[in-house]
Formats: sequence, structure tokens, C-alpha cells
Amino acid sequence: MRLIFLGPPGAGKGTQAKRLTDKYGIPQLSTGDMLRAAVSAGTEIGKRAKAVMDAGGLVSDDIVNQIVSERIEAPDCAKGFILDGYPRTVPQAKALADNMRKKNQVLDAVIELKVDEEALIRRIENRVAETIAAGGTVRSDDNPEAFRKRLTEYREKTAPLSAHYSEQGELVTLDGMADVDAVTEAIERVLEKASA
Repeated sequence: MRLIFLGPPGAGKGTQAKRLTDKYGIPQLSTGDMLRAAVSAGTEIGKRAKAVMDAGGLVSDDIVNQIVSERIEAPDCAKGFILDGYPRTVPQAKALADNMRKKNQVLDAVIELKVDEEALIRRIENRVAETIAAGGTVRSDDNPEAFRKRLTEYREKTAPLSAHYSEQGELVTLDGMADVDAVTEAIERVLEKASA
């Protein structure tokens, strides 16, 4: 089972990916984790990524695509994987499709969790208030202003992926505002249909 999760920050992708990981024994692959692993393993591509990051630059699509390509060949991905945070752009989506075709792999589903952005911002405000009330410390990026910035960035850069996968006939959109269990059930139905 190979799938991509799309949706803005706070849409519940991480929660749903964890449930699928536990149920199917497939890894959730995040770009950040893959980059850090490649750097710490000292692979050739990891060294290139480290040089760019050490210089304060953004790792190029070429490097990210190669890291993902190598990662999805790992033994723990034999039964499948969940991509979260990749692809971020249409060119990355096209590179992923090429890489998978060369490996004789196919995507089973591209699932987008649609959410009400204002409701997400209220969730963040509540979480911050609860954390403060409990005497905890709030992460510097865990505030409504920073979150709005991340939502805007998502809309500008990543939202075109929805259109891309929709044109390919691969996109399934689910209500990310539904109850967590209801979202899980909806995802399960999509996956059952895909494997049928």
C-alpha cells in the first residue's frame, strides 16, 4: 500500500498516518526525517544535502527526489509507505511518478484532508491556552500568526498538487474536520477500494 497524504498543517495527517502505520506495518515517510537520516548515514546524497543545509540553503528538488527514491527502496517499504510532506510541488510529484514507474511501483491513493482553516486557527488558539493553563511552555511556532503564515505557504506552494492529482484522476478528498475515527474509517474505505 503506497499512499500520499495532502492537507495543510493541523489537518490530522500525522494522526491518521500513525494509525495506518500501526495497522499495516508500513512506514510514514516525512521529508525532514529522510533528510536527517541521509545526512547522519553519510550517504553520497546525504553529504550533498548536508553541504546545502550547512550553508543555510534550501535543499533542491533534485536532492530531495533522490533521497525519497532511495528511501522507498528500503526493506521496510516493501509492503508500502505513507508519504507525508512530499511531494510538495508538481515537479516533485512528476519526479515521484517517474521514480515509481522505474521501480514498477504504483500509488494506491492520494488522499487530501480538507479542513476549515479558521477552525484550525481556533484549535491552535485553544491548544496554546490549554498548554499555558497547564503550566506548559508553548513552542515559538505554535501560535496563530505563525500558523496563518504556514497555511498561506501551503496554499501557495502545495495546493496546486491537489489540482495535479485531480487531473490524473488519483485524488480523493475527505473531510478532515470530521471526528478522528470517522476520518480513519473514510480512509480505510478508500484503501479497500484501491486494493480491490
